[in-house]
Amino acid sequence: MAEQAENSDRIFNVNLDDFESRVIEVSSHHPVLVDFWADWCPPCIAIAPIMEKAVNAWESEIELAKLEVDEGDNMKIAGRYQVRGFPTIIAFINGEEHGRFSGAKSLSFVEQFIADAIASTG
Repeated sequence: MAEQAENSDRIFNVNLDDFESRVIEVSSHHPVLVDFWADWCPPCIAIAPIMEKAVNAWESEIELAKLEVDEGDNMKIAGRYQVRGFPTIIAFINGEEHGRFSGAKSLSFVEQFIADAIASTG
């Protein structure tokens, strides 16, 4: 695997087995972004440091779960949320999808996406 997350408490890898507890349940406390990515996907690799920088700027107000779609049964989650291309980032709030975007985006775009998600919770 070319990309690892586990570099902070708020950025972590997730899979089919712990998706419910680490994303859906936690999103009742604050937004959780899920980065649906693949090891073979250049835009996925390009957006990873942008996502990490943006999430780390928000203290404890948001988390980033990284889901490698080609590992184990993780594609089942991508199918559940009708993810058709990678990367796709989905914001979860109170267990529900709040918004999404696909493809590599600029830092300012990602920062605004996060700000909108956080603003909608309070």
